[in-house]
Amino acid sequence: MTDDNHFPGRHGSMSRRAFLQLSAGAGVLAALGPTALRAAPTTLNLREIPASGQRIPVIGLGTARTFDVDPGNIDAMQPLERVLQNFYDGGGRLVDSSPMYGRAETVVGRLAERLNIADDLFMATKVWTRGKDAGIAQMEASRERMGGGHLDLLQVHNLVDLQTQLDTLKAWRDEGRVRYIGVTHYTVSSHERLTRIVEREPIDFVQFNYNIATRHAEERLLPAAAHNGVATLINEPFERGSLFGRVKGESLPEWTGELGIESWAQLFLKFIVSHPAVTCAIPATSDPEHAADNIGAANGPLPDADQRERMASLVRSL
Repeated sequence: MTDDNHFPGRHGSMSRRAFLQLSAGAGVLAALGPTALRAAPTTLNLREIPASGQRIPVIGLGTARTFDVDPGNIDAMQPLERVLQNFYDGGGRLVDSSPMYGRAETVVGRLAERLNIADDLFMATKVWTRGKDAGIAQMEASRERMGGGHLDLLQVHNLVDLQTQLDTLKAWRDEGRVRYIGVTHYTVSSHERLTRIVEREPIDFVQFNYNIATRHAEERLLPAAAHNGVATLINEPFERGSLFGRVKGESLPEWTGELGIESWAQLFLKFIVSHPAVTCAIPATSDPEHAADNIGAANGPLPDADQRERMASLVRSL
């Protein structure tokens, strides 16, 4: 899973390790104690990024609301270190963040360096501001917060000042400062605009909301992404947690075992990533056990079209 054909490293004027050793949180990370990483499994489902042919695991890690903690607080950082460790040990690689998420970028960068996995991760973040100069400054700051190396993916967050920021991203991609560029949103009402962008702009990724209960993206957005060779990142896979409320107290049917599903979270995630136009779903969590469970959904058989509808019907009935 760490083959260079799948997860190439990044090289910059300052390595992530050098940057973080100079950061204020280096002492805190040292206090967390040594951490050993297990070998990643080799049975993960991978999807190809159309722009390059690079393959990534179908489950990533989101950081919205969960990684916004004080990086100088050992008690706050310890569970997130275990989240990232469990995610990585399970084969996860893509980590998605944003300057909108408070201190999440800094936390990701420091913990990745602490675990000595920074160069194995697929680092994705966003630009969320107005104006060309402000956008450049924010992206430079994000790069340093996430470790100082090249970023794999930069996205225009929630389409804010879209054309200005997208023009900069195109230039950065041409210059080799970022490998992939994209756009994001998290509401159904944005899907039509995202579809038009996918159809007309030379982007590599589009990120949006899609899950077993909110399937609007299947109508036009997912087909447009597939037709135009644009990779997809899926946010809100659990509908901000509301899906777990629907299944609370319910047991998984026996037939889900045929798909290697061991939890409701895995059922929700396998439904998403079994869509052929989905590249990667990015559930966020601050719970190490949930992180291990989520990445487990990247393993084993994925449902076919009939099984997907059976899963959706099951959730509708609860």
